[in-house]
Amino acid sequence: MPELPEVETVRRGLTPAMEGQIIKDAQVNRPDLRWPFPENMAERLQGQRVQALRRRSKYILADLSSGETLLIHLGMSGRMLISGDPLGQFLHEHPAPQKHDHVVLEMGNGARITFNDPRRFGAMDLLPSDTAESHPLLAKLGPEPLGNAFSEDYLIAALKDKNTPIKSALLDQRIIAGLGNIYVCEALFRAKISPKRKAGAISGRRVSLLVPIIRDVLSEAIEAGGSSLRDFRQADGELGYFQHSFDVYDREGDPCKNDGCEGVINRIVQSGRSSFYCSKCQR
Repeated sequence: MPELPEVETVRRGLTPAMEGQIIKDAQVNRPDLRWPFPENMAERLQGQRVQALRRRSKYILADLSSGETLLIHLGMSGRMLISGDPLGQFLHEHPAPQKHDHVVLEMGNGARITFNDPRRFGAMDLLPSDTAESHPLLAKLGPEPLGNAFSEDYLIAALKDKNTPIKSALLDQRIIAGLGNIYVCEALFRAKISPKRKAGAISGRRVSLLVPIIRDVLSEAIEAGGSSLRDFRQADGELGYFQHSFDVYDREGDPCKNDGCEGVINRIVQSGRSSFYCSKCQR
């Protein structure tokens, strides 16, 4: 499942082709993905200007001139691909239609935006822009880890008295929005905190250090174009490269990268997800 850096990478790729542009034509080629598309979605999209393209957690939100917002979730295999961009940043020619091209948007600047999703776990919805934050998928999300609301004081208070492992607490979208398995593993390694430690038992000083570390890990991943695991591609079809910088994730049995450490990377399963860590460095 794409995490915050992957979704932010796609949003940044889509922005020059979509933001400020009119959707000249919309094609919806099936009735549903993860759930049914909203009624008359193609008609409601056509002729609307994309006033802003933003991200909330792992969702892309396109605010339209109609007063509605198009919510996009990539799911496990969804891709937002661009072709024909007149700025020359993407493919110049539109590719032939593919089997899993479920939604196609023809923009006023000549760009084509194609939502392709072989597994159909992605989703799209239309919701009133002025009440978008109260949508069931968005209403209970915590602060953005790259935003001002995510502070040392906030995280210390949020984790206080939590009896769950720190790994599970950081994955709780009600505490931090958009943070996923890969980047929690990487952040905990840099902070030298074991994923098995109870969140509420970690000192405030160590919790406060997690805030800049989480921001650094996410920022580095965004600059690298995300992590290309399984199906993820950027909006121009290119791979992301942050997986080449992993310190622990998917490195079971490899030596720890910390200088002077003779440990190896271990893998355990927590709440159905793999946790990678060094038992010597992370306490």
